[in-house]
Amino acid sequence: MEYSFFQEYWWFLISVLGAALVFLLFVQGGQSMFIQKMPESQRESLVEAVEHRWELTFTTLVVFGGAFFASFPLFYSTSFGGAYWIWVLILLGFVVQAVSYRYRKAEGNLIGRRAYDIFLFLNGITAPLLLGGAVSTFFFGSDFTVSKSMIAENGGAVSQWGPWHGLEVLADWRVLLFGIMVLFLARVLANLWYINQIDEEKTKAWNRRQLLVNAGVFVVAFLASVVVILTVPGYETVGAHEFKLVKYKYFHNLFGHPATLAVFLVGTAAVLYATIRSILDPAFRKGFMFAGAGTVLVVMALFWTAGYFDTPYYPSSTDVASSLTIYNSSSSEFTLKVMSIVSLFLPVVIGYISWVWYKFTKKR
Repeated sequence: MEYSFFQEYWWFLISVLGAALVFLLFVQGGQSMFIQKMPESQRESLVEAVEHRWELTFTTLVVFGGAFFASFPLFYSTSFGGAYWIWVLILLGFVVQAVSYRYRKAEGNLIGRRAYDIFLFLNGITAPLLLGGAVSTFFFGSDFTVSKSMIAENGGAVSQWGPWHGLEVLADWRVLLFGIMVLFLARVLANLWYINQIDEEKTKAWNRRQLLVNAGVFVVAFLASVVVILTVPGYETVGAHEFKLVKYKYFHNLFGHPATLAVFLVGTAAVLYATIRSILDPAFRKGFMFAGAGTVLVVMALFWTAGYFDTPYYPSSTDVASSLTIYNSSSSEFTLKVMSIVSLFLPVVIGYISWVWYKFTKKR
């Protein structure tokens, strides 16, 4: 098989892991509702419905980063090693999350359960917002320069960033819009999960009311984000490190490739169907499954739009020649072949996660 096949294969796997990570952010979406005004018994039912699933979200984040390290190490060293403040804040949020779930009900809790609920709320807001913002840089670019000569000059670093080391993207309204969209998608998925898992009628009714508000914000942010992505100019590869600016590049990537467009539209329709029917039909409780599958499909299509079709998936807003593609940032052909064999064991990991999910879901 050609070297390019393995590069494209690993970008496909990255898209699957990224889609799974965005889907599993429903845990954070649920946490973002912990400090809202409600009876304490209702709050505890919300906590119990998600508290044993945060590990799956964090595990997927680690696997996502590990897959990038194995397949596209230049991106790993550039983003994780250069835009480190974004990733430090994300990881710090997960540390706070783990501690909060462990000690919020512990004996001798000196700061009170409410304090840990606030910590979980903060993680529920920042994790989707920052992860969404990080993913949006695949379309909008980041402030970095890459040169292999920097290895000797900068003590092993292959990229050079501005003084904010990744935080500067939060000043881009497009990045914030994308992050808000991911945040409210996580809240929509959380409402659908609570409706599926909690039998108490008042709690289900409360979640349907919340779903109406969260879905409204999400739809507006989603449509705005899609319009921005499809109208923003993008770069097209014309050489190993040569790119040309193309108007409506991502529009052509999406609408010019029927398979990608079909996956995107089917996923969007599934999320909308699940949301609308869950709002209108009190007896319908399977919206989470439809919306979850739809989320995975939409995110996969966005990854394909950003990385395939001769498009740099990590454009540099400082030096166009530094932009990363799946071809100029990947591991060696030998490494990708070996790792492709290892990836065949992925169904075992998926099976384990499914088994853990089933065991946790048995108790409503």
